[in-house]
Amino acid sequence: MPDEPDKKEPPMVATRQALPATRSSVTHKFVINGHEGYLTVGFHADGRPGEIFIKMSKEGSTISGMSQAFCRAFSLALQFGLTMDEAVVRFKGMRFEPMGATNNPDIPEALSIVDYVARFMELHFTGLGRG
Repeated sequence: MPDEPDKKEPPMVATRQALPATRSSVTHKFVINGHEGYLTVGFHADGRPGEIFIKMSKEGSTISGMSQAFCRAFSLALQFGLTMDEAVVRFKGMRFEPMGATNNPDIPEALSIVDYVARFMELHFTGLGRG
């Protein structure tokens, strides 16, 4: 039977799962082609990652600003329901400077900071990187 024109579907409403005021986190130091940074992953009470922050060594630089913008968007996406597996698929492989050799033997080359973060998250927080 065709849909009745006067019956409307309720709008989809995403609910944000905010992190607790005090939370656990892990910080990882990385270097990509001489650009040093620190990735911090904050966790929900159940241990799921719910936010990320990147602190680049050159504060105020374009790289630093774009990294902060990426982290804010990534964190909000996780809090509104994007799974880590889905996030990894969408961000892994993005290519732009800085790119190149890293100090991480598990991720010897990165195509960008975004690629590095996605691959780090894949290795540590999904089933995708453990296959």
